[in-house]
Amino acid sequence: MRYHTSSFLTLHTLVAAIILISSCASQPIHESFYQCINLNSELSIPFSTAFSTPANASFNSILQSSAQNLRCLVSSMPKPKLIFTPLVESHVQAAVICAKELGTQLRVRSGGHDYEGLSYISQADQPFIILDLSKLRSITVDIPDNSAWAQAGATVGELSYRISQNSKTHGFPAGLCPSLGIGGHITGGAYGPMMRKYGLGADNVIDARIVDASGRILDRESMGEDLFWAIRGGGGGSFGIILSWKVRLVPVPGIVTVFTVPKTLVQDATKILVKWQQIADKLDEDLFIRVIIQAADGPQKGQRTVQTLYNALFLGRADRLINLVETSFPELGLTRKDCIEMNWIESVLYIAGYPAKTPPEVLLQGKSLFKNYFKAKSDFVRRPIPESGLAGLWNRLKAEDSPLMILNPYGGMMGKIPESEIPFPHRKGVIYKIQYLTLWNDDKPESEAKHVAWIRELYDYMAAYASMLPREAYVNYRDLDLGENRNGSSFVEASSWGMRYFKGNFGRLVRVKTKVDPDNFFRHEQSIPTLAMMDADGTEETMIH
Repeated sequence: MRYHTSSFLTLHTLVAAIILISSCASQPIHESFYQCINLNSELSIPFSTAFSTPANASFNSILQSSAQNLRCLVSSMPKPKLIFTPLVESHVQAAVICAKELGTQLRVRSGGHDYEGLSYISQADQPFIILDLSKLRSITVDIPDNSAWAQAGATVGELSYRISQNSKTHGFPAGLCPSLGIGGHITGGAYGPMMRKYGLGADNVIDARIVDASGRILDRESMGEDLFWAIRGGGGGSFGIILSWKVRLVPVPGIVTVFTVPKTLVQDATKILVKWQQIADKLDEDLFIRVIIQAADGPQKGQRTVQTLYNALFLGRADRLINLVETSFPELGLTRKDCIEMNWIESVLYIAGYPAKTPPEVLLQGKSLFKNYFKAKSDFVRRPIPESGLAGLWNRLKAEDSPLMILNPYGGMMGKIPESEIPFPHRKGVIYKIQYLTLWNDDKPESEAKHVAWIRELYDYMAAYASMLPREAYVNYRDLDLGENRNGSSFVEASSWGMRYFKGNFGRLVRVKTKVDPDNFFRHEQSIPTLAMMDADGTEETMIH
């Protein structure tokens, strides 16, 4: 067993800590936390370098810097007492120790894309501190070893860029959005356009460094295989703080091909989508074709229609792609003119929506192209939706201001990896995953109420076509409508959302959580619970096993 003890309290610092705790009652929490951090860190920090309180002019800009969902930043949402931005790993260890000593809650943010904002807000009625990992973003690429280490604050785009600077024939199967923080992204699974070929990002993790609830830094060997299993897809904020991932690089061709083909209802969009559902998971695993569905202006003034965009990455040249599509999906009408050949890093920019000829260095900025007020939900589909079901869907999309649906195909490698390999269970039998979004442009409560009501009604309508028992959901698309931890976080209470995200893996996640964090220090509204005190009849024990 190997772990780091450099920041554990010595006898001297223990005495100092007792003195510190006794003075906390008369101090603001940010002052007590700052003193504790310096007491427990090898590297002391000037307050202005890494700390920001609501009294600082920079506070709001730091809070909003990577937050993707503006709905989570409205004035009525609770704000942190302090934002702490660690400069070195030992600062993260100290933050855990100090938060426990001071009895305050930590919210940990790497990229800030959490759909319900759980990495930077708290619904609980208690003070909290944000631990912002944005300055821990170093990346080391080892091409001979086909691997890379990436710190949690680095983005998917940064990792892709650094890989491309070292090799034109290596990549990593991570997400389609470059501003995703790699730390949190992989904790939920991390799907992307190469998932049908190589699986999820979490399927390609070979080591990790985390800070556990005792403030220790652990790697794969010292944390053990149960905890290593849990952090790769078991959701963020439950088991520890990810410091860095070691990922396996995968081979990519020197030239790949992309295309985007639009189809509206008058262009037989319904029939084409019916066919896509029949073949999307059965296509050559080098080919990823997702469908982006939006409401659009119709041919007549005041009329609404639906547009479907077939957006694809193919790991090969255009000629082979066209042959594949003409054989398996001729209804799409793909032509050579639609196909664009480029290298892999250029395809990362293309799939993310950057304009043509955007230099790849833009990926180092880590800025999101998508920042709005929104509510999202997700589904997994195991049987094609018939034309009649799509007709009802179109009517609902046309009635909403700015709806968006994204259908991501499964099959290929995703169907070959066992459900229990990592906590992410949505594997064999899934045809595609749906992401639903509704967007609006202001912080008025009535706007939120209107759009949230619409997406909930849409979700109810889609129940007839989604997976059942459970109705599956993707943990990286957090949805508090599925349930929240209240009055503690019991197994029964959390099963409402836990079984949807993790299916049969939920019980194992609870057992790992109980073992590594029995006091439930790492917690949020949908964190994995510990095993609560058993009922007299052993109800929870029966359910967990």
